[in-house]
Amino acid sequence: MTAAKLLLTRITMTATLALATATPAVAKPIRVKMNLISAAGVGKSIGTITLEDQQGAVTITPNLKGLPAGEHGFHLHELPSCAAADKDGKKVAGLAAGRHFDPDATDSHKGPGGGGHDGDLPRLVVSEKGEAKQPLQVKGMKAADFQGKALVIHAGGDSYSDTPAPLGGGGERIACGVVK
Repeated sequence: MTAAKLLLTRITMTATLALATATPAVAKPIRVKMNLISAAGVGKSIGTITLEDQQGAVTITPNLKGLPAGEHGFHLHELPSCAAADKDGKKVAGLAAGRHFDPDATDSHKGPGGGGHDGDLPRLVVSEKGEAKQPLQVKGMKAADFQGKALVIHAGGDSYSDTPAPLGGGGERIACGVVK
């Protein structure tokens, strides 16, 4: 091999290596299996939610069926469990998921991007057919931030305030999925 060909080969290999390491890795979407939950525990499957990083935000795409129509509080909870747990001697649906995810210890419920805890997600809207398919966006988070936690859907809407009812007034937890 001539010196010129050898030099050209080295330059090509160096450029290929530089390009390969400079291209940012694209995270694979995370698919979360969602189930109905009750005080008796985890129930039947209602579909999936896909989490995907897109332009400084996480796109949350539900593909759910079998939920009550209307708006529902939707939160990221701190623990990776959907099991029922005891509160004041009574089993409570999904209580093992813990509190809303709050890494900055704000202890404040102000809605997505409102300066409170990071567990506040946009309201989930369910059609008259009991389906939720409308994508949602959460700015300032990555899909990896959701891993090792639980997504929880509440029975009612969410006011993103602690008044007049605590934690947005969403009420009981009706569906849940562990983000792996």
